[in-house]
Amino acid sequence: MKVSVKVPATSANIGPGFDSLGMALPLYNTVTIEETVLPGTGVDINIISDGIALDEFAMEHIPSDENSIVYKAVELLYNSIGQTPSELKITIKSGIPIARGLGSSASVIVGALIAANELLGKPADDLALLSIACELEGHPDNITPAFVGGLVLSSQEEDGSVAYQKLYWPSDWAITVCIPDFELSTDIARSVLPKEVPLKDAVFNAQRMGMFVQAVHTKDKELMKMALKDKLHQPYRIKLIQGLDEIMDAFKHEENVLGCVISGAGSSILVISEKNALDKIQSTVKEIWSGLNIKCDIKTLNVESNGAQIVEE
Repeated sequence: MKVSVKVPATSANIGPGFDSLGMALPLYNTVTIEETVLPGTGVDINIISDGIALDEFAMEHIPSDENSIVYKAVELLYNSIGQTPSELKITIKSGIPIARGLGSSASVIVGALIAANELLGKPADDLALLSIACELEGHPDNITPAFVGGLVLSSQEEDGSVAYQKLYWPSDWAITVCIPDFELSTDIARSVLPKEVPLKDAVFNAQRMGMFVQAVHTKDKELMKMALKDKLHQPYRIKLIQGLDEIMDAFKHEENVLGCVISGAGSSILVISEKNALDKIQSTVKEIWSGLNIKCDIKTLNVESNGAQIVEE
């Protein structure tokens, strides 16, 4: 039996929503799991590049054995029902850039869990799968939109369960994803964050999260411009992304640009705007990064309303 699951990319944090806000985007990884009939073959993991997603550096740093996060996801699910994984062939068709803050690891965790659950006869419900996925990823901001699609506010509770609420992104607001040709690992991006933050910074972000929810609900452009600010992670990570401070400064006084934020832990950035600002956004980002000898891929994308789905391969 073979099961394939297509999972969207995600962008987390979106300014003030550190470890709690995320949106699904229409770039995809597909995870296929097949039980093999040859005893003793163990796990066989193959990664197939789809476009720009993989490069030689990335390939060298993706485990293809039991150390892979994909296998660990499958193993956790099997163990939760008192079983161990049988011989498996796992294939990942990768269409999400790796180490660019677009949820590539979350997508393969979600895809592997759903595929394995299907192979096992669906012993776990969606909430149980979400909980297992977050145990591996450590936070729900990428996992939840990869699983359910859309723009999602989520939290991981003390008992390990995940609570979430979908929000509705205004269709008039464009999302431009700017993907540079350099990687930034989540571990490095996490390492620069302080263990504690000043109370005033926590209050600032709590205020902006409230503004964010109200802004998307009412489609209030001016409120969203205020809401997309952050003091918990971006001030510490901005130095890890060459040219980002210059890009942010360039958009501060653009009337139709609502804000520029780091996508997840980076290195990609999101520019949120009205649709008549798209040419200006592309030219500005390309000019700044080109001046630093950084190549980039720029895509204007809609929020992907669908989460992970079982597909025919």
